[in-house]
Amino acid sequence: MLPIMKKNMLTIALLLCLSSANLFAQNNKISALDIKPLIGFWKGSLTYLDYQTNKPYTMPADLEITQIEESNRFVFSNIYPNEPKANDADTVTISESGLKIDDEIITLKRKKNGRLEITTELTGEDGNDNKAAIIRHIYTIGTNEYVVIKEVKFVDETKWIKRHEYRYQKN
Repeated sequence: MLPIMKKNMLTIALLLCLSSANLFAQNNKISALDIKPLIGFWKGSLTYLDYQTNKPYTMPADLEITQIEESNRFVFSNIYPNEPKANDADTVTISESGLKIDDEIITLKRKKNGRLEITTELTGEDGNDNKAAIIRHIYTIGTNEYVVIKEVKFVDETKWIKRHEYRYQKN
C-alpha cells in the first residue's frame, strides 16, 4: 500500500507543478489588444551605453507604430531626427499562442502603477565582440508613455547591464 501512496503523491505533485506552469504561461499571454494602445506617433529619446567609453549617450528618437490590418503584426518605424540614415522599420509579430514577441519568450506580464509591463528574454549575442548573452527587453505601456529597456547578461556573468532605453511620449 505504501508504494501506491507514494506514486499517488508524486502524481499529484507533478499535476500541481504542471498546472502552475500552465497558469504561469496563461498569465503571460498577450494579444494585439495589448499593443493597440501604442498605435500612433511617439516623440522621445534613446539613451544607450557606449561600450567603447562605457558611458551613456542620449539622442532624440521618435517612433510611429501601425498595425497591419487586423493581425498580430505591427510596424515599428524608428525615426532619429539627428541621424536620418539610422531610420529603420521593424515588423513585430505576436505569436499565435500569445507567448512570444517575434523570437522573444514572454517571461512576465503584469500591471504596475496603471501601466502594462511585458518582459521578454532570448539568447543571442551583444557587445562589440558579439559575446553570447541573454537579452531581456522590458516594455512599459502607459496611456501617454512608452518605455523600452534592453538589458544584457553575458554568459558566465551574473550582472545585468542596461544596454539602452527608449522613452517616448504620445503626441
